[in-house]
Amino acid sequence: MTDWLVPGTRVLVTGGAGFIGGAVVRRLLRESTAVVFNLDKLGYASDLTSIEQTLSQLDSAAEGRHQLLQVDLVDAQTTAAAVRQADPDLVLHLAAESHVDRSIDGPGAFLESNVTGTFNLLQAVRSHWEQLPPARQEGFRFHHISTDEVFGSLGPQGRFSETTPYDPRSPYSASKAASDHLVRAWHHTYGLPVVLTNCSNNYGTWQFPEKLIPVVILKAAAGEPIPLYGDGGNVRDWLYVEDHVEALLLAATRGRLGESYCVGGAGDHGCASERTNKQVVESICALMDHLRPAAAPHARLIKAVADRPGHDRRYAIDATKISTELGWRPQHSFEQGLEATVRWTLANLDWCRQVRLRAGYQGERIGTRSVSIMAS
Repeated sequence: MTDWLVPGTRVLVTGGAGFIGGAVVRRLLRESTAVVFNLDKLGYASDLTSIEQTLSQLDSAAEGRHQLLQVDLVDAQTTAAAVRQADPDLVLHLAAESHVDRSIDGPGAFLESNVTGTFNLLQAVRSHWEQLPPARQEGFRFHHISTDEVFGSLGPQGRFSETTPYDPRSPYSASKAASDHLVRAWHHTYGLPVVLTNCSNNYGTWQFPEKLIPVVILKAAAGEPIPLYGDGGNVRDWLYVEDHVEALLLAATRGRLGESYCVGGAGDHGCASERTNKQVVESICALMDHLRPAAAPHARLIKAVADRPGHDRRYAIDATKISTELGWRPQHSFEQGLEATVRWTLANLDWCRQVRLRAGYQGERIGTRSVSIMAS
């Protein structure tokens, strides 16, 4: 789909040193001639290793198409200056604090980054868009990437769609819901040409190892107890990150202005990507038994722990709209994506150790502050 980008398109990717943003940047560098401005504050979960590896595999011209802008969107002045420097034709806004457990312990950072940061970016982009010549203004787009968590929690049946009412349950999802509303308001009030997407749980290579799947792989590899929240029955819709990148670039270049698109791992054909947390953990243990049989059975390491406060029971996505309108469907089954992720993680344990060490995170549980308060 990157063929739909005009050669030399100037693309501003916020959060481009993060997990999903980095995958977007790598795809743009490999499969387009876009000039990519990678705006990232280089926080604890940021890492440029994957992009550097990609650039080393491409010709020398590719290096000139990637420019890092180390900027925190909370700073309005430096944000505005970065937008002026990038002079973008397309903005992909992925920068966000995104870990629910961390939002429980420190909600303020999520309001600053996800709400104030999005506001500052919208103001800067609006100013840029309004002064563009007519031809560039006509083709300009601002794509805001959000989460299915803004919709709250589902019961045993049903799936989230673009018409599902918002019902956020955590500081993280509340901050993302607020940012979604800001983007829609800037479209309706100022005419800013926007597209929104709400995705399900992403997983894949180069993910910072604090989320469920990389945590479980690393715990299993180290022979450490694998924590399982509550009864392990919480259900998530799992989306392989490379499939998500396809959807993002389709929505950014072909999506209808002012519209939102829900993106899930099952596409529009049922619940094949839904798994309980217990099923995910057990699947990883089974793969570890196959890949490292000497340490089997890895399932003996699973340990039930107190549930997360306000833990949403089930998420699931109805991706009919993006499938019907834009022709998107995921290309990886959960089994394929998970095996690729486990194999990659085991082959890149040094990288996992280095990024955890740099972030001061060694796999300990986060988000227990409210648990202890509720128990007291």
